[in-house]
Amino acid sequence: MKRGTGVISGVSISHERSSMDDLEAASTDSQRGAVKALLADSRVEEAFVLQTCNRIEAYVVGDDETAGEALSLFTDRVPADVTVSMGHEESLRHLLRVAAGLESVVLGEDQILGQVRDAYEDARAVDGLGPILEDGITKALHVGERARSETAINEGTLSLASAAVRLAAREVALDGTTGVVVGAGEMGRLAAEALAEEVDRLIVANRTVPNAEYVADTVDVEASAVALDALAAAAEEARVVVTATNSPDHVVDADAFADAGETIVVDVAQPRDAHPEVDDLPGVTVLDLDALETVTEETREERREAAVAVESMIDAEFDNLLTQYKRKRADRVISAMYESAERVKARELETALGKLDLDDDQQQVVESMADAIVSQLLSAPTRSLRDAAEQDDWSTIHTALQLFDPNFGPDDDSQTQPSFAEGVAVEDIPEGMREEMPTGVLEELSDD
Repeated sequence: MKRGTGVISGVSISHERSSMDDLEAASTDSQRGAVKALLADSRVEEAFVLQTCNRIEAYVVGDDETAGEALSLFTDRVPADVTVSMGHEESLRHLLRVAAGLESVVLGEDQILGQVRDAYEDARAVDGLGPILEDGITKALHVGERARSETAINEGTLSLASAAVRLAAREVALDGTTGVVVGAGEMGRLAAEALAEEVDRLIVANRTVPNAEYVADTVDVEASAVALDALAAAAEEARVVVTATNSPDHVVDADAFADAGETIVVDVAQPRDAHPEVDDLPGVTVLDLDALETVTEETREERREAAVAVESMIDAEFDNLLTQYKRKRADRVISAMYESAERVKARELETALGKLDLDDDQQQVVESMADAIVSQLLSAPTRSLRDAAEQDDWSTIHTALQLFDPNFGPDDDSQTQPSFAEGVAVEDIPEGMREEMPTGVLEELSDD
């Protein structure tokens, strides 16, 4: 049962610490499949996985940090020094930074926001999100949208794909040449748009030709579409090839470039599209995400001032998110506590009133007394739980939820339960309440 009182554990494997080989090793076949695999662990209540060309991240929610052990699904595949493990608050802040573009290879790039949204939908599709991650990811998407609409963090709209084209243009003169884009997804479309501004002719290669034709039709340059098995012929005409598919396997092998001659291949896919043997061919130079650092660092410097404004925005939104969590967690436990108490009160009232011959006014006094007792008994625990939430004392919150779960108590109604009339003595009742009780009730209690 997803109660919304758990803690988040997260792990990030990104371009900052890991190589492309590490990212390939950590990646899974699909985000949805990875979320389902995490949920299969009994300690995990919620799960979220984000896989892009330059980061693999996973988050789980459980009653305590032991749920984080399920993240070994990712961390066991790579060296320990390339992974960043995160606790509850660190995970939340990191999600906000990722969606805002502060953790991207290209600072402030727009594509990551759509990727976070896609990962959110993937997790929802397999019931991976509960109250904790739902609120956290929703807040991250909100922050990402604010960052781009209220600051200049994405000024110039430089994407990873356009950075790849800029890098290729530094290696060779592209004016008057033919360029090839492999892939017709979002990254392929962005690469085609960027490359079309540099070359005279563009070829889009894709497994599904109609998708390639759609991309070719969107650019302002002479463009055509071909199937992947025609890539070798296209490569012979091209000076630069940008690969950007979502394939889990290599889609470009050495045979495709055997007769290509002098060619620059910029591989921005993750896992990589180009087989390692392609880089061994004479005249063929393969550049991957690691080679983009010089281009992206220039963009980072240009957007540094905007990044400061986004950082300030994240600080405020992060505090709001924590306050939101604290209120919800305390309210859930307090609600469970009162619900449990109301069930006990109703049962004991039924037992006590069944033994007494009271008129309506007298019955109302007894019911009011029961309400007052519940309120007074729960007043101090209510304050303590709210204080515990404010102080991030989650162990107290968890203990209280276990004690006051609405479903607590024996399932067998035949078990004997001590009733109010059987278990309360006159001297146990506050003197002020005793004065308001009907004489018949006091006598009944005294007789017992």
